[in-house]
Amino acid sequence: MANLRNKRNKNAEGNFFVDNSCIDCGTCYWMAPKVFKEDDGMSLVYEQPKANQEIKAMEALFSCPTNSIGYTGARVEMRKISKTFPIPVDENVFHNGYHSESSYGAASYFIQRENGNVLVDSPRYSSVISKNIKEMGGLSLQYLTHRDDVADTDLYQKDFQSKRLMHKEDISKKTEHFEIILEGEDDYQIDDDLLVITVPGHTKGHTVLLYKEKYLFTGDHLAFQRQNKHLYAFKTACWYDWDTQIKSMEKLLNYNFTHVLPGHGAPLKSNNSNDMKIELEKCIDWMKK
Repeated sequence: MANLRNKRNKNAEGNFFVDNSCIDCGTCYWMAPKVFKEDDGMSLVYEQPKANQEIKAMEALFSCPTNSIGYTGARVEMRKISKTFPIPVDENVFHNGYHSESSYGAASYFIQRENGNVLVDSPRYSSVISKNIKEMGGLSLQYLTHRDDVADTDLYQKDFQSKRLMHKEDISKKTEHFEIILEGEDDYQIDDDLLVITVPGHTKGHTVLLYKEKYLFTGDHLAFQRQNKHLYAFKTACWYDWDTQIKSMEKLLNYNFTHVLPGHGAPLKSNNSNDMKIELEKCIDWMKK
């Protein structure tokens, strides 16, 4: 947990605080936006949580990849929250928390399915997550959107003997031992409800995962930006080609989904797939400008 001696001076007075080790990954201020915000290249507590906001603030604390969030109150509730991950997002989709610094704080997700549970990207290794996933039916597949967010995938594979899947264009010496390596630009149907879509741009081998034509797990390809209130792509962190990423974004207009669940940036939920396509078109227009 954070060091009280390195507490940022601008934090609102109270039990929660952020220290100077923060890398501004954005995790805390999309998880608990009424408590945390960005300030001068780091996060801070701009308002102490009200009673109904404390759980979200504590979930953000345990998700912080650099342990930069501190808490000076009673530890009983904290211990309880620490054991609740993965936490529900919607239906049988969960957010793993415990973000990894090696992925610059990227979020990862867990899908509980009758035909085999799926880990989407990797959190840092946690015995809590491993234990709870085991109680939720184990893990058959680890799907990795791209090279940046593999984190502790090997440690989870050791626990569950799960197969790991990533596109060949993002494979390195660190990941060449993965069990399923995709090639080409075609979609890859994992199961009736799971579709891998190739979206090169952020990296050459970036893909996204569409689950039940409802949930789109987007890695670093697409996210919601709270500041400008629209779907967004990270131009300053585009490691392959921006024009290619625009074409990949246009490709997503051919699919139906109502949830964008990114690695970096905030998630977005729309009322229906048509509304989401309108939001996606706004993003594409912004990208072209």
